[in-house]
Amino acid sequence: MQTNPTLAASTLCFYGAGSMAEAIVRGLLHKQVAGAGQIVMLNRSNRERLDYLTRTYQVQTAIKEDAKQVYLRDASIIVLAMKPKDAGEALAGLGPLLREGQLIVSLIAGLSIATIQALLGTKAAVARTMPNTSSSIGYGATGISFSPEATETQRAQVLSMFEAVGMVSVIPEEQMEILTGVSGSGPAYVYYLMEAMIEAGIEGGLTAEQARELTVQTVLGAALMMAETGEAPTKLRADITSPNGSTQAAIGVLEAGSFQPNVRAAVHRAAERSKEMGEAVKQALL
Repeated sequence: MQTNPTLAASTLCFYGAGSMAEAIVRGLLHKQVAGAGQIVMLNRSNRERLDYLTRTYQVQTAIKEDAKQVYLRDASIIVLAMKPKDAGEALAGLGPLLREGQLIVSLIAGLSIATIQALLGTKAAVARTMPNTSSSIGYGATGISFSPEATETQRAQVLSMFEAVGMVSVIPEEQMEILTGVSGSGPAYVYYLMEAMIEAGIEGGLTAEQARELTVQTVLGAALMMAETGEAPTKLRADITSPNGSTQAAIGVLEAGSFQPNVRAAVHRAAERSKEMGEAVKQALL
């Protein structure tokens, strides 16, 4: 298998083996960005989980502490994929193992680059990322911020990793919270809308299956229409909103309920809450 040239000589060690780590590994292998022999996955105590990952993806795994330390020392890229509550102990132990030139990629929500470096006890090269759940099917949206220590090669490696599970946006770290409000939490807003559409369809006499299928296809088609035409949503909405028609009547109901102001407020509240949670994580760990 041909691996991506930016990662061809690298080894990737996932420190944590949960669903997001698995999604990224699946994308790396599917897009041939890296080979199974380049990837190691570690966790604290779940041997059954590691056995599943080995069987499914043919990656290397380890659960014993001495083996984990060897893999962490040798890895070109270490992906932090543990739960936030486990990060303090894990990073304190990881710091002394690091060598020059290694890259730390964090999937941990709310954990800033400065906090990661403080816990490691060294100014390591760090990429802080915020993927969303759609990464698990290859349609994710990931925000990425880099520490000044990250080289151009390391930046390219991180972009290759996350482009394997969707699109990426490189942003200043101070914008990570608003990105969380838009794309990190964003799928939940769409699902919430879809719940209401399905319920209304059933109330009007459609079967549950019909209401679900029509809603899914409608949302998928609208997203693809916007992506493929490049048109603004305002224009696309206007194109199907005839004066005094059924769509206009529906939009009128949404406007009366302050639909758009409420969505904007929801995005900003998610961003605020992300910042609050990040501060709580920092206080708990430092």
